[in-house]
Amino acid sequence: MPAGKLNTSRRQTGSVTLRRGQVPATTTDQRLLANTTDADWLHTDPWRVMRIQSEFVEGFGALADLGPAVAVFGSARTKRDDQNYQRALEVAQLLVAAGYAVITGGGPGAMEAANKGALEANGISVGLGIELPFETGLNEYVDLGVNFRYFFARKTMFVKYSQGFIVLPGGFGTLDELFEAVTLAQTQKVTRFPVVLLGTEYWGGMMDWLRNTVMAAGMISPGDLDRLVLTDDVAEAVELISHDRPNGRRS
Repeated sequence: MPAGKLNTSRRQTGSVTLRRGQVPATTTDQRLLANTTDADWLHTDPWRVMRIQSEFVEGFGALADLGPAVAVFGSARTKRDDQNYQRALEVAQLLVAAGYAVITGGGPGAMEAANKGALEANGISVGLGIELPFETGLNEYVDLGVNFRYFFARKTMFVKYSQGFIVLPGGFGTLDELFEAVTLAQTQKVTRFPVVLLGTEYWGGMMDWLRNTVMAAGMISPGDLDRLVLTDDVAEAVELISHDRPNGRRS
């Protein structure tokens, strides 16, 4: 690094903040999933179990009293002048007005917009962050934030403490959360779990493919596809979630 230039690299590892030379070259998930040929895992994996357990305990403890909540997903790459940024902000405001807390992945882009909307509406703004090589930390609009090392622990929190998902345009991470929720509903691991896709132009091609290719090949049933609702209307998205609101929290 050139002399006089500050190394601004940073990583949030659980409750620990690492900067500059203290930032490891790999993430916790990378080390967990590494395909090693020696027997070191016999000595390290039992300790990993304790760390994984602590993530679940910390997440459950932080979110146990949250109340009704909806997760809003979308790309971290969404720009502030993008219409989807405004949509995320508006949908969060309407969710708060409907009595929900708003949960996001805590990052920039559409997640930032949703957290900002919840905060400006005087609601509860939640961010569930994840340790990534390019991670920037929780956005400034998160009031209740939990940082995770492991994706699977984080995913559990999204599903357990959300009454539904509203999904704006996004990439692999957004698709991962979307299909995770649909799979859990399809296999009846969760029930009454609405998933609303916000943005017909963006999601329409995927829905056509699911209908005309995947369902036509018998890989999914019509009822599976009905679990996804497509709209451009922010108010309708919130209404669809509220209409399917359960009377009690899932255990």
